[in-house]
Amino acid sequence: MEVLASRVLLRPTDLDRSRAFYRDTLKLPIFREFATPDGMGTVFFIGGGYLEVSGHAAAPPAEGIELWLQVRDLAATRRELEGVRVLREPQREPWGLIEMWIADPDGVRICVVEVPDDHPMRRRD
Repeated sequence: MEVLASRVLLRPTDLDRSRAFYRDTLKLPIFREFATPDGMGTVFFIGGGYLEVSGHAAAPPAEGIELWLQVRDLAATRRELEGVRVLREPQREPWGLIEMWIADPDGVRICVVEVPDDHPMRRRD
């Protein structure tokens, strides 16, 4: 299969609240917005992919749904996210990444990650 583009589809319990969280709180850039029967849908840029927040769900997404968002400077990002529900403050993991866990309004877990300069993901050997 040749994949030309991809996106994660997120169906929140409160569309406006979730759109505001990803747009205004996380400040994700908007790729496009579109009208749906449930209200405005928004597709956000998330690095090499997209996150679509649209539609409506009767219950929050399943526990196994998580997002992984890499940032340049996790300490600066943490300061920008004052007021966001932090599940775990930033810490360096045994595998070398610096990770912080937050949650969106429906409880979707979001791992915000910094890849340190000395991490193997940075090498091009």
